Amino acid sequence: MASRRDYYRDSEAPEPNNLVPGGSALVVDASDAVLMQRRSDSGNWSFPGGVMEIGETLEQCVVRETKEETGLDIEITGLLGIYTDPQHVIAYADGEVRQEFNITFYGRVIGGSLEVSAESTQVRFLTPAELETVPVHETVRLRLRHHTEQRPDPYLG
Repeated sequence: MASRRDYYRDSEAPEPNNLVPGGSALVVDASDAVLMQRRSDSGNWSFPGGVMEIGETLEQCVVRETKEETGLDIEITGLLGIYTDPQHVIAYADGEVRQEFNITFYGRVIGGSLEVSAESTQVRFLTPAELETVPVHETVRLRLRHHTEQRPDPYLG
């Protein structure tokens, strides 16, 4: 059984009891493949990222989490959007239920090598065609759509 369950626009979702600032990195290679990790807690493919720790900025958090989860060093190059939809609720096995709070940054690889972490079962760059065939949560698909739309301004919502 998964230790994390995402609810999105689901009337059966539990009530949130926490709000935690987090961020993720959308990193694209020269062939338009996207850096993704298959999460060990849900089985879904997702961007690398995580929650802030005291003493760091959100950008530092995303750089740190990307290194921890993928083995790659990145630099932040831009902002895709701010995702705080109260209809996206994440329930954890320990009883914590979070309302979504994610800022997704664009990033660029500057070093390191791909490695799987304890938080993932696979890490690799997936092509747009591959992304259509693997399990990806709808809220991550929304971010992928925002990326492919090449929006002139960051998404706010």
